[in-house]
Amino acid sequence: MVVYTSQDQIYAEQILADFTRETGVKVLPLFDSESAKTAGLMNRLVAERARPRCDVFWSNEEMMVRRLGRKGVIDSERITTFGYRTRRLVINTNYVQPSDLPLDLQGLTDPRWKGHVAMAYPLFGTTTTHFMALRAVWGKEVWERWCRDLVENEIMIVDGNSAVVRLVGQGEAWLGLTDYDDVAVGIRNDLPVKALPMTPEFAAMANSVALVHGGPHRKNARRFVDYLQQRESQERLVDLGALEGVDMGELSYLRTDWVRVINDFDEVYSWLKETFLR
Repeated sequence: MVVYTSQDQIYAEQILADFTRETGVKVLPLFDSESAKTAGLMNRLVAERARPRCDVFWSNEEMMVRRLGRKGVIDSERITTFGYRTRRLVINTNYVQPSDLPLDLQGLTDPRWKGHVAMAYPLFGTTTTHFMALRAVWGKEVWERWCRDLVENEIMIVDGNSAVVRLVGQGEAWLGLTDYDDVAVGIRNDLPVKALPMTPEFAAMANSVALVHGGPHRKNARRFVDYLQQRESQERLVDLGALEGVDMGELSYLRTDWVRVINDFDEVYSWLKETFLR
């Protein structure tokens, strides 16, 4: 069975090994780099649509899976989501005091933070999803003004969320937009970083998995999708650090209007590229 996955390789390899030990099914995985996470795999799946090589697409977020459903590469009615990890604002505790904290995301454009805020390119992975979800809630005008103000405030754009945490931990940036699992790694590495609490401006990113139309190993692919849906598998991902939790429960987070996000994707992505890509 062939699995394309944007889940971090260090975590995914262990889940795939567990699955093989339990079922005897050999898995051939294809991973992606952090900077182009999910987008590269999606483009490959689209290119292979006439002659699929992949059986299962397992993503550490939802948007690209839903776009693949719109393109007919996977069954859009059978996308499975599970667990979550959150988007967060990370701070360097040596440079940012509680009394100084911005009250919301709009506060990142305050001149006091000029040149001191970092984020990953909003063209890949969870950063793209977060930005597009914000646009659907805030509206085009408010969101575009905020994005332009971030650029004007000299936000630091880096290749991935883990790089954001490193920059903040080293003091090159004081605040950053990133994923909580990367903050947790920074804390384990004794960096002076802290994730601020969740608010309704920050997204909770579920993992997602779907069968590829025409995949050559359908039976084993279904077994793997079922395996990921087991609570034991999801709790294993939590223990590994790939997921923050299994149940969102009372978590306060940004609700994503997927219909609007997917409908507007091409237009918004082009605008993001023009605005942020250097």
